[in-house]
Amino acid sequence: MSIIERLPDEGLDRADVPPPADLLVVGAGVAGLTAALTAADQGARVTILSKGPLDISASFLAQGGVAAVQDPADDPMLHLQDTLEAGRGTCRPSAVEVLVAEAPDRVAELRAMGVPFDADLALEGGHSRRRIAHVAGAETGRAITAALLERVLAHPAIAVMERTHVEHLLPGIGVITDRGELRAPRTILATGGYAALWSRTTNPAGSVGEGIVQAWAVGADLADLELVQFHPTVVAESSMLLSEALRGEGAWLVDEDGARFTDELAPRDVVARAVGARSTALLDLRPVDQDRFRSLMGRLEAAGYHPASEPVPVSPAAHFTVGGIVTDLHGRTTVPGLYAAGECATTGLHGANRLASNSLAECLVFGRRAALAACADPRSEATTTPSTARTVVPASMSDTDLALDAHDREALWRDAGLIRDADGLARLMGARQPLVRLIARSAAARTESRGGHYRSDHPTIDPALDGRHVVIRGEAAPVLETWS
Repeated sequence: MSIIERLPDEGLDRADVPPPADLLVVGAGVAGLTAALTAADQGARVTILSKGPLDISASFLAQGGVAAVQDPADDPMLHLQDTLEAGRGTCRPSAVEVLVAEAPDRVAELRAMGVPFDADLALEGGHSRRRIAHVAGAETGRAITAALLERVLAHPAIAVMERTHVEHLLPGIGVITDRGELRAPRTILATGGYAALWSRTTNPAGSVGEGIVQAWAVGADLADLELVQFHPTVVAESSMLLSEALRGEGAWLVDEDGARFTDELAPRDVVARAVGARSTALLDLRPVDQDRFRSLMGRLEAAGYHPASEPVPVSPAAHFTVGGIVTDLHGRTTVPGLYAAGECATTGLHGANRLASNSLAECLVFGRRAALAACADPRSEATTTPSTARTVVPASMSDTDLALDAHDREALWRDAGLIRDADGLARLMGARQPLVRLIARSAAARTESRGGHYRSDHPTIDPALDGRHVVIRGEAAPVLETWS
């Protein structure tokens, strides 16, 4: 029985009263687990805080693989070029260089841990070569998370606090949780993105950007909140994602007459809008070797579909949020003592549209880098105190209060979904939820269409915005910056 299969029964709350820590890691997805293991191996005492069970992270649910050059016929420069092209002229070149250089070593480490990657590399949209490492076709996130968790739970320098909600950040001091104050001079946020704010989403309900908002409230810069990737192939009327690997292995997108209507391996923003423009879109899985995706096919059959004999209805859903907390290439935020990695962080790696399967690679590469920096950086002075933090961060900034009701989620889908315009964004600026207001402000500032951000009132790319990132500092108006 795997470690993940044991989670619901045994639980992993090993640290009701954790020992003193050198580092707090908030979040237990691949970025957080990687950071914790890296720091512990450097000699740090680490406490991991997970607001829910360890098997509901977006990482755990990830079907996509890990993008990394592993074939002698491939080259990191090709991976770099594919990433830059998918990013639509907005990627931070230095971040892309780091990813393509370091991802192969991170995958090799996972193989050494025993992650059972498939023998053949997969092809996904936007990639010019087969370079995606998968497990059982579409079980990659589950397998990687299980391998990392097994090592985390066995490491004597790591304490795990499951079902612990961080209420406030205290940079340089620690955090305040619903179970009391935890102190540590450094904190790494690996809290994930905010795609669960939209009515159509592939994400777990807790993915509402809580860590991002809390970091903003203590002074961290945010960027690129308007850049949201909508996955094109999610089973209609559900959150069941049908991995891009299926299209890489030959699945077709067809209309009600069975006619193909798009290049299935075009970048996701292109495919998502093509699917969204049709009243009926179907993914025909009959050309695929279904044994390679046995678990996914089983879930489809359990839901009442017959993938071996008839196409499956699909529609787009919010899947990955490019924007988040601004960091350098070592996870440092603009607040001393506070670091971020994974989907909650923004290095500029993805540009305006994430290349398929670069996100798990990002978690591995930048989770490790954040931990190394947190261990090496000199101890910073506290930038906030328990008394001031309670006023800086309103009590309403919990995951429950950040979550939207059905009406608000539909409004976000309508006004900041696949297609936006100035009128819709203006409506969202009056939302009660702070992150929705910030998303709307960022989207209004990007007066063009680029990657995951498409405006019907500005339907083309503006060359003047090449390489520009929409940055938010506190309540000030967004500014445009270029990152090298």
